[in-house]
Amino acid sequence: MRDLPAVAPQFASVGHRDETAELGMWVFIATEVLLFGGLLLAYFVYRHAYPQGFATGSRHTEIVIGTANTAILLTSSFLVAWAVEMFSAETRKLTAWLLAAAICLGLAFIALKGIEYHGEYEEHLVPGIDFEFKGDLANGVQLFFIFYFIATAIHALHMIIGIGLLAALALLCRNAPSSRHRAALHSAALYWHFVDIVWIFLFALIYLPGRSSS
Repeated sequence: MRDLPAVAPQFASVGHRDETAELGMWVFIATEVLLFGGLLLAYFVYRHAYPQGFATGSRHTEIVIGTANTAILLTSSFLVAWAVEMFSAETRKLTAWLLAAAICLGLAFIALKGIEYHGEYEEHLVPGIDFEFKGDLANGVQLFFIFYFIATAIHALHMIIGIGLLAALALLCRNAPSSRHRAALHSAALYWHFVDIVWIFLFALIYLPGRSSS
């Protein structure tokens, strides 16, 4: 495995550099927890105020697509974890293929989400663009879909960033893997697993409540 002979002067060693990079990723994830935590807090506040509207809105989501996307993300996380475990000069091609498979699953997630968005647009469920839900529960349903589109769009943006990171690392690892790339892959894997965990929370809050109470 190719390695860089020296590290930047602020680092005492290669190990110190890698630990600092991992710590930086954990700090970044902590800020992301604050972002999604704020969204979840808003969800619970408005769900408490409009319980029937949120349950009705939940029943209008595509549970099949949501479940499929959950399985897709869990599988992709497994492949990324496998790639981290297999990373070495001897298995660089396998590492790159594992990352490529995870990227394909990430793209499948985005494609399914696009199909789901299109269906909701056709049903006139997009607040601010084409929302036409009628009845006493209209306000609650609209608030549910405001949360739904904001949360899932932010999550999808994180997915796209993660796909870009994995694609860059797949190319680097396949051509000239180094210990720096190992640290970068580990940090990218932390990010990918975090995005996966966020989706599990979103899936439980968006797709299940209305159906569990019906």
